Amino acid sequence: MVFGIISAAVQVGLGALFGFLAGGTIGLMVGAVVGLLAGAVFGWAVASAGVYAPDARGIFLFVVDHTWSLLNTVVGAIYLAVHLIFGHSLDRPTSQGSGRVSVVEGVSPRYATTIGTVCAGSSSGIQRHEDVHIFQGRLLGPLYIPLVLANYVLFTIAPVWLLYHDHTNAPINRFTRYFEIGVYPHVWNEAIAYRIQGTPPR
Repeated sequence: MVFGIISAAVQVGLGALFGFLAGGTIGLMVGAVVGLLAGAVFGWAVASAGVYAPDARGIFLFVVDHTWSLLNTVVGAIYLAVHLIFGHSLDRPTSQGSGRVSVVEGVSPRYATTIGTVCAGSSSGIQRHEDVHIFQGRLLGPLYIPLVLANYVLFTIAPVWLLYHDHTNAPINRFTRYFEIGVYPHVWNEAIAYRIQGTPPR
């Protein structure tokens, strides 16, 4: 419960700060409301699922997620809120003590998606892959999302991955495969995660 309350309070504070810097007093109020909405949802999930264990590891992960990796946590909180709006459900058994918020349903039935510490649509067969993304975010903090987005943009407009792509087993023979089989598995964060667990789509 304490972790959930602190998480919500931190996100309200961050929203208020950014709102104030962007738009003065009115911005502060708008930012605080946005922070409250995302923070309350995330704080509820953290508390109800016991995401952070009350031990040294759990406290350490909570502190990292709410300081250095706070940007990832906030974006993940918004992602979680969208899932819940669409009627998706929190996977409490998988979330408990894991340091991650698991959602049963994913964005797509074919893929799990992890943003911040929120992992949607995963299973035991691919969870290590998704946990790599959580670790990447914690390691790189506020740099993680910009670096991932920059790599997607770069590999979309300048497909250097074509030089080392497996054209025989994963041919790029239609437009959708350019992204699904080409860009997606070659961006740095996915390439690392697939080396640790999983098979890139073909």
